[in-house]
Amino acid sequence: MGLWRRRSAPARGRRARLLRELLLHIVARGKIGRSPEAELVERYLKRIAWPTKVTELTERGPSPPVAPNSVSIALDERGEPLSSTDLARKLESWRDAGKREARFLIGAADGHDDAERAKADLLLSFGAATWPHLLVRAMLAEQLFRATSILANHPYHREG
Repeated sequence: MGLWRRRSAPARGRRARLLRELLLHIVARGKIGRSPEAELVERYLKRIAWPTKVTELTERGPSPPVAPNSVSIALDERGEPLSSTDLARKLESWRDAGKREARFLIGAADGHDDAERAKADLLLSFGAATWPHLLVRAMLAEQLFRATSILANHPYHREG
C-alpha cells in the first residue's frame, strides 16, 4: 500500500517548487494498522510541506524497485547517529543535488540483512538501543518534520 501526499501550492511557481522538492519515502516492513503509533506517524506526515509517501511491505516480500536518481537510507542500529540539524543538511544536499527521492528503509523485527545494508547510501541510527519498528516510524516521521522545519527556518526546532 502506498500513500502519496502532495501539498497544493499556489499556481504561480508551483511547477518550479515541485521540481526542487525531494520525495520523502518511508518503506517499512510490517503493517502499522490502526494504532497510536499510526496516528502519531500521520500527525507528523501531515505537517511536512515536502511530498511524502509511505509504502508498507510484508515481513519478507521484495522491496519495490528503486527510483532513478534516488538515495537510500536504511535505519539500522549500526548506522550513523545524526543530529536533527545534520539530517536536515543531508536532505538539503540531496535535494540541491537534484535527487528525486530519499527512501528511508525500516526493517522487520530482525532488521536488515548484510546485502540490504550494503546497498544503502546511508545507514542511519536512532541510537544504540533497540526500538520497535512501529515506534521507529513515528520517530522517523517526527525527525523528517523537524529536518524540513529547520530548512524552512520554522521555530519548531530548538537547539541547545
